[in-house]
Amino acid sequence: MERTVTVRTPESIAFYYELAGLGSRFLAVTIDFIIQLLVFIGLLLLLGLAAQRVGPLAGSLHFNSSQAQAVVIAFFILVVFLIFFAYFIVFEAIWNGQTPGKRLLGIRVVRDGGYPLDLGSSVLRNLIRVVEAAFMYIPSAISALVSAQNKRLGDLAAGTIVVRDRAFEVTDPQAWLRGDTVPPAPPLVAPSALTAEEWALVDRYIERRTSLPPAVAAATAGRIATALRPKVGEAGAALTDDDLLLRLFASRQA
Repeated sequence: MERTVTVRTPESIAFYYELAGLGSRFLAVTIDFIIQLLVFIGLLLLLGLAAQRVGPLAGSLHFNSSQAQAVVIAFFILVVFLIFFAYFIVFEAIWNGQTPGKRLLGIRVVRDGGYPLDLGSSVLRNLIRVVEAAFMYIPSAISALVSAQNKRLGDLAAGTIVVRDRAFEVTDPQAWLRGDTVPPAPPLVAPSALTAEEWALVDRYIERRTSLPPAVAAATAGRIATALRPKVGEAGAALTDDDLLLRLFASRQA
């Protein structure tokens, strides 16, 4: 049975997310592990080819055999850590909460409240992965099953959830045909005029506006626009709620 979570912003605006199930998360981790394993095997082959040069290099650096062995072991441990754990941190940072496995399964990591994943949260949740992996992810599976938000141990520590990227549904053909573009115009506000949370609110609306039922989209736009109009001033007085949010979104992209 799929679970959903309702995120209510400080402006009392609700967003609904479908939580990723244990099965899709397991498949995503499996895909990522296969990629990591292939990279690891490739690096081992390269290290094997380079091994014949280690002796002369160590001699030129005045290392004895025990010192050279210690360096090789340390380098091997570093490579293993980077492949099997930094992999998640790097991809989640550059792909907005997704790894190759998560992208293929259509899921992503976000912070509690629906905000985009930040670097600190990604590092914390994936460092705890070291402990989880040592126990074959069994504690994580138990945690995800008993948690109301399908959270594994890393999610509980970092304050994150894993949600599905909703399939694109054209519920409002006119909105879909119009798209998210607006005619060129001066930015309504400077980026510093709104807080990070307010900009995130605008971004989330733009991402979901065409997949929401028209009445829900209109009500959501109205509540967000009402909260932001005082900061926009007269520049947005003549704009509809939807156009105001589109212009605000474009202001930051400019």
